[in-house]
Amino acid sequence: MRVACVQMRSGTDEPANIEAMREGVREAAGQGATYVQTPEMTGLVQKGRKALFAAISPDRGNPVFAAASELAADLSIWLHVGSTAVAAEGDKALNRAAMFAPSGDRVAVYDKLHMFDVDLDHGESWRESAVYKPGDSAVVAKLDDTLLGFGICYDLRFPELFRREAVSGATILTAPAAFTRQTGEAHWHVLIRSRAIENGAFMICAAQGGLHEDGRETYGHSLVVDPRGRVLAELDHDEPGVVVCDIDPAESAAARAKIPNLKNAREFELRIADEEVAMLGRGAA
Repeated sequence: MRVACVQMRSGTDEPANIEAMREGVREAAGQGATYVQTPEMTGLVQKGRKALFAAISPDRGNPVFAAASELAADLSIWLHVGSTAVAAEGDKALNRAAMFAPSGDRVAVYDKLHMFDVDLDHGESWRESAVYKPGDSAVVAKLDDTLLGFGICYDLRFPELFRREAVSGATILTAPAAFTRQTGEAHWHVLIRSRAIENGAFMICAAQGGLHEDGRETYGHSLVVDPRGRVLAELDHDEPGVVVCDIDPAESAAARAKIPNLKNAREFELRIADEEVAMLGRGAA
């Protein structure tokens, strides 16, 4: 199975971003990729709330998804739009991923579960929940004979999501992203490799990269990692581009057979030891 990540630097002009998506996806398919993934916020990177809501569309008739459907059918590929902002009811948007089959039909939708509400170093602060409504479901989709699980960006920091998908049979896990530069430099590689190792699954993660029109800076470094945590392919910079590699989903079963932690996991309770038990424990040690 030949897979590809399209790394982008989406800006505030949705039609221009759609054209960049088309170019990247066509380049990946031209290199033989049958599954192509774009990053989080493919259609628009705009942190101004008023400008964002003025630009985005509802799911029905969404121009990013319409273009993706046409591309998937034209190129006969599986096309995974890592996410785009979708207008929803009320005063919130959805950060929504979608998968399109080689027929052009949309076969899966996933709304980002975990909102990026953080206060980083150097005064960088984000409140994603002020703009976006979180999803409420993990999603697994069937790609021919392979199951693929969805995540988006900040979801990477919540291993229980990917564990649920892996236990359900997913051998490919995904986390297309727009990681900030400082969080990417600190954690991007280790988080992706960890999710791959602990689940015995491939991780495929297309990224946004560089300085965007709205002033944010993202890390880039789109990655494909195998079930043993080895980096198979990386776009080792923050410029737009495409990275392509071959994977064998059967390697996931082999990794899980050697280290069957998914099968060996046990349910357990958590108890808070009282002071007396804690003291006894120290004495025994």
